[in-house]
Amino acid sequence: MLEKGLTKEQIKNVKFFQKNEITEYYIYKRLAKRVKGENAQILEEIADDELAHYDFWEKYSGEKIKPNKWKVFKFYWITRLLGLTFGIKLMERGEEGAQDMYEEATQYIPEAKEVVEDEDQHEEKLIAMLKEKKLDYVGSIVLGLNDALVELTGALAGLTLAFQNTRLIAIAGFITGIAASFSMAASEYLSKKADEESSNALISAAYTGLAYIVTVVILILPYLLIDNYFICLGLTLVFAILIILGFNYYIAVAKDLNFRKRFIEMAALSLGVAAFTFGISYFVRMFFGVDM
Repeated sequence: MLEKGLTKEQIKNVKFFQKNEITEYYIYKRLAKRVKGENAQILEEIADDELAHYDFWEKYSGEKIKPNKWKVFKFYWITRLLGLTFGIKLMERGEEGAQDMYEEATQYIPEAKEVVEDEDQHEEKLIAMLKEKKLDYVGSIVLGLNDALVELTGALAGLTLAFQNTRLIAIAGFITGIAASFSMAASEYLSKKADEESSNALISAAYTGLAYIVTVVILILPYLLIDNYFICLGLTLVFAILIILGFNYYIAVAKDLNFRKRFIEMAALSLGVAAFTFGISYFVRMFFGVDM
């Protein structure tokens, strides 16, 4: 038996908790210095909670523990690059695996129950209070991404069989995509204009159009680099799946949504339209006897 009647294994767990707390303290503290206003105050409050928890566990370990510098670096930059809400919620998700260890600790350190409850409730409440403007426009981004994925994967599948020339397919796909992006942006602007102020409507339209254009460029890229049109189509579909995977994971984490359900729906829709238009192009080509 060691400090305060704890076993070696229990002391090891305490030091693990202690390291987590001091690591997250430094993450929240660094982030608080990079943001302004209400978010900075919330992050400072969470950092103070983490430091208080560290001090609590230190009483039982009897040691000073250094933070995990790699984790501080990693989550600081994930948050800076991908957004405050996503980075913090991703970090907190990583703590879910340690939940059983925290619950077990309350058995041999009854005072830890208050710390665990504070970790679960107070910090979750504070994180929910964080405000990030870009998440207000997720609906507009989804509109642009989803429409581009469905329309362009279908169009490229049809054009691939119809033209069988990668440069022609790329040009036709790019023109179709750019025209559609402006159309979608204009539609989003008019839709938002009916409910919101002009500035918000314009920003929503910009997010929709930009999401559409970025998706278009990624999907036609194989046709600009490779001569085999079937390989190009295969890579385009792979890129489409990766875009769907990455974006839906981001949204699922940031907004606490069901990732699997959203991914399957979006992927099935995009691939289904692509398969349908490929089939239509095949029969049209056979019926009209077109040979380009």
